[in-house]
Amino acid sequence: MNALSLAALTVLELSPVEMVRCAAATGYAHVGLRLLPAMPHEPVWDAAGDTPLVRELRHVLAGSGVGVLDIEILRLTPGVDVRGFLPVLETGAALGARFVLVAGNDADEARLTDRFGLLCDLAAPFALSPYLEPMPWTDLRDVVHAARIVEAAGRANAGVLVDPIHFDRAGSTFAQLASIAPQRLAYMQFCDAPAERPTSVDELLRQARGDRLLPGDGGLGLRELLRAMPLDLPLSLEIPLARPAGLPARERARRAMDATRRLLESIAD
Repeated sequence: MNALSLAALTVLELSPVEMVRCAAATGYAHVGLRLLPAMPHEPVWDAAGDTPLVRELRHVLAGSGVGVLDIEILRLTPGVDVRGFLPVLETGAALGARFVLVAGNDADEARLTDRFGLLCDLAAPFALSPYLEPMPWTDLRDVVHAARIVEAAGRANAGVLVDPIHFDRAGSTFAQLASIAPQRLAYMQFCDAPAERPTSVDELLRQARGDRLLPGDGGLGLRELLRAMPLDLPLSLEIPLARPAGLPARERARRAMDATRRLLESIAD
């Protein structure tokens, strides 16, 4: 069965150290650590470089049996200095991460491609693989666009990160997915959502950032998507739940794990 990772957005209120403890208590093999905030209102942790938090995190990881699948989120914007991400890459490597989640927030495709290639070059000595995650409200809208940039960059450690809700909301197809080289699809995110697509960007963002569904509770065609992806790839469970309100982080993590396992077992049967 696919190895399961607890993504930061599922339990965003937790510190990286608390995330590892939560993942260990609920049976996850990995975590995905948000070392840089995705949005201005999110918690900011002193999680890049040789900081007290990073030292504690390494200690807790070593005794937890939990590995680090990916680190996030690196945004490639028009004015970004890609070399400024080096402390984050160094920290990710020290923590044992395998992948780096990258957002493409630049409408200039040539510049985005060049900067993504540079990021891949900076990540390579640390055995890290940057993966572009297309999101339909960004300049990098869908898997076709992401794959085009990955192939144009031409780096062996580059890939495309598929998230079921973004894949569906962008109108992507399994035929498009089949055109991507399997080695570019070494892990994916996992969640469910209502089958009906939002008609406004505000609702698109609201669902994606804070109101997804447990696998099997929505209408995203997860079984078909898994069959279209390479076998046995790790799944990062990115499932921010809005209902029921006030559910503790550990319970949300447990429900995400249990629902995913049930769905995977139904496919195996």
